Amino acid sequence: MVFASNAFLFFFLPITLILYYLARKKRAVANAVLTVLSLLFYAWGEPRFVLIMLLSIVINWLCALGIEALRNKSGKGKLLLIVAVTVNVALLGVFKYADFAIGSVNSLLGVEIPLTHIALPIGISFFTFQAMSYVIDVYRGKGQAQRNLGNVCLYISFFPQLIAGPIVRYETVAGEIQGRTETREDFYAGARRFMVGYAKKALLANAMGKLVDYVFALPGGEMTVSLSWLGAACYLIQVYYDFSGYSDMAIGLGRMFGFHFLENFNFPFIAKSVTEFWRRWHISMCTWFRDYVFFPLGGSRVKSKWRLAFNMLAVWILTGLWHGADWTYVCWGLLFFAVLLAEKLTGLGKWMEKHKIGHLYAMALVTLITVLIRSSSISSAFSYIKTMFGFGGSALFDRLTWFLIKEYLWYIVAAVVCSLPLGAFIRRRLRIPEGVWEIACGVAIACVMLAAVANTSATGYNPFIYYNF
Repeated sequence: MVFASNAFLFFFLPITLILYYLARKKRAVANAVLTVLSLLFYAWGEPRFVLIMLLSIVINWLCALGIEALRNKSGKGKLLLIVAVTVNVALLGVFKYADFAIGSVNSLLGVEIPLTHIALPIGISFFTFQAMSYVIDVYRGKGQAQRNLGNVCLYISFFPQLIAGPIVRYETVAGEIQGRTETREDFYAGARRFMVGYAKKALLANAMGKLVDYVFALPGGEMTVSLSWLGAACYLIQVYYDFSGYSDMAIGLGRMFGFHFLENFNFPFIAKSVTEFWRRWHISMCTWFRDYVFFPLGGSRVKSKWRLAFNMLAVWILTGLWHGADWTYVCWGLLFFAVLLAEKLTGLGKWMEKHKIGHLYAMALVTLITVLIRSSSISSAFSYIKTMFGFGGSALFDRLTWFLIKEYLWYIVAAVVCSLPLGAFIRRRLRIPEGVWEIACGVAIACVMLAAVANTSATGYNPFIYYNF
C-alpha cells in the first residue's frame, strides 16, 4: 500500500487514527495498535514478506539485549554487534543483490548460473538500515536496549517511514516510543504536512513522470539536444517530488501520532555545489552513511589523501548499491564520488558556493549523472548523454520539444517555484500577519489536496520510484 492511494487515504488512515486515539491514554495499548496496523500495512501487498521483517526485528532485538548485558565484558558485546550487522547485510544480500551478483559473474566468466528470481521485499533497505541503527546505537551507548519486543517492532515497522523512509535513527525516537505526547498543534501541523507531500507526489511528480516516460522511450534518432535536456531535468524533478513528497507525508503522519522525525530534504535545488546538494538531499541516508560507514573508516581527518579517497569511495559504492542492484547505480555512485572528491581536494566546491555560476554547475552535473539511474544500461545512459551534448548529429530543437514544453509548462513552472524557499520571503515582503498567513496557507493546501486526490483517482497513473528500495 502506498500513501498516495485511495485505499490508504479513505480506509487505512482513518481507521488507524480512530483506533489509536481511542487507545492513546494507555501507551502500551496505543503502541500495540500502531504495531499491529503497521504490520497489516506492510502485508497489504505481499503478506509473506512480513515474516522476513519480523525475523530481522527479533534477531536485532536479541542482539541489542545481549550487547547491553555484556557491555562491560571486553569483546563480547562487539561480537554480537558483528553478528547483528552480518545478519542484516546477509538479508540484503540474499533478497536484493543475489541475482545482481550471479548475473555479473555470468557476464564476466561466460557461465550460466541460474538466477534465484527471489522477490524483493518492499522497503527492505529502509527497515534494514533502521535495524542496524538500533543495534549500533545501543552498542555506542546512545540508547538503551528495549526489553519489550513490541517497542522494537514499532520502531522498525512503523508504517509512516516503513517503505520509503526517511531512515529514522533509533536515538532520535527512543524516548518517544514510550514517552511521547500528542497535541492538537502537532496533529494539525502533521495533517498539513501530509497534504503538502501528497500534492507534491500526485500533482508534480506524476506529471513529470508522464513527460519523462515519453522522452526516454523515444528512439535515439528522434531525440534533439533540447529534448534530451528537458527529459533529464524533468526526471530529476520527478525524483525530487516523488521522494520528498513521500518524506513529507511520512513526517506529517509521524507527527499526527506524536513522533517527530528529522527533515529529509532542505531545498536541494538551490545548492551551488554537488557537495552542498548532498547536504540537502536525502539527509537521513547521507547522515546514516556518514555516521555508520564514513566516520568509522576515519572520515576526512585521515592524513593521507589516498585514505580519504578510499573512505569516500566505499561510501559512494555502497550508496549506489543501496539505491539499486544494477551497474547503472554503481556507476552513478562512482561518478558522484569522483565529483565530490575533486570538489574536496581542489576547493572547487567551496569556490562554487561563493559564486552564482555554482548553481548552474551543480544542477547541470547532478542532472547529467542522474540520467544513469533512469536508463536501462550504462551504454544507453551514455548514449543519451552524448545526445545532450549534440554528438551524433542531433538537432538542437524541434517542434516536439516545443509541444511538450507548452503541454507541461505550468507543471514545470510550479515545480521550479515550489522547490525554492519562497514562503518566508513572500510573507516578509508583503508583511502578512501570521494569523492571516496561516489561514491562507491552510485554505490553499486544502484546495491543492482536493485537486491531487481528484487527479490520482481520475488518471490512475501513480508510479513510485523508491517503492522497491
